[in-house]
Amino acid sequence: MKNNYNSFQPDLCIREGTIVKMIKLENVYFKYKNEDSILENINLEINEGEIISIIGKNGTGKSTILNLIAGITKPSKGNIFIDEINTKNKKDFLKLRKKVGIVFQNPDNQILFPRVFDDIEFALKNLNLDNKEERIEKALNSVNMLDFKESNTYELSLGQKQRINIASVLAVKPQYIILDEPTTMIDSKEKENIYDCLRILKKEGFTIIFVTNNVNEILLSDKVLIIEDKQIKHIFKKEKILENVKLLEKCDIKLPDIIEIILKLKQNNIILNLKEWTIAEIVNEIVGVCKK
Repeated sequence: MKNNYNSFQPDLCIREGTIVKMIKLENVYFKYKNEDSILENINLEINEGEIISIIGKNGTGKSTILNLIAGITKPSKGNIFIDEINTKNKKDFLKLRKKVGIVFQNPDNQILFPRVFDDIEFALKNLNLDNKEERIEKALNSVNMLDFKESNTYELSLGQKQRINIASVLAVKPQYIILDEPTTMIDSKEKENIYDCLRILKKEGFTIIFVTNNVNEILLSDKVLIIEDKQIKHIFKKEKILENVKLLEKCDIKLPDIIEIILKLKQNNIILNLKEWTIAEIVNEIVGVCKK
């Protein structure tokens, strides 16, 4: 996907003269009425600019954590802070919506209007945001969908719809972007388009949290969180992923060829120090090692 992204940075939160950006979960529990708890004693801090992937087997509460952070559901116990906002405070609901944008698994669930422009404009009107035309054009440009501004949303592919949903979030200019398995229902080509969007957003300094069962998406993140037995059982940096292969396999994550290659090279004392884990980088790294 061609990169048309143009410095579409999030608005900043200023408090007491200092820029403060953090998501904090304190002793969070969650359960539905008359049911067993889904999450227990969740403590987590997500700092400005971090890209976090959340993994775990089905039914472990991964999507629930996203809904809690987004303020869609409230914790049964404990507190969640988005900068200075406690998600329990109903009076701060509109402030929260401006700070946190969420994209769901099924693209059709977020499409409301038949015209792309109208669909993105809807949230801007609800939040009483200005410069709507400029926001919409920048957001569409950022996901390489500007040419579809007047298109019928119902005629788009699932992948294109998902990019429209991401654009709808970006138009609000949130500080935090949450994605719940955003590529599960789309084809491989559109997956790459979404990955390109995430890479660009990462470079722009957005804080991104996503649930996934796709290791290619895990490799885009800075940290990996594993949910097990209603709690966050493991947290590790992406650079440590080779040391945690068994944990990934336990979560039913299928390892791609790229990791298998790295593991084989490691067995032959060829150690690669990669950051983005792309095929091109691996080739360059191998060539560099061989030249030494």
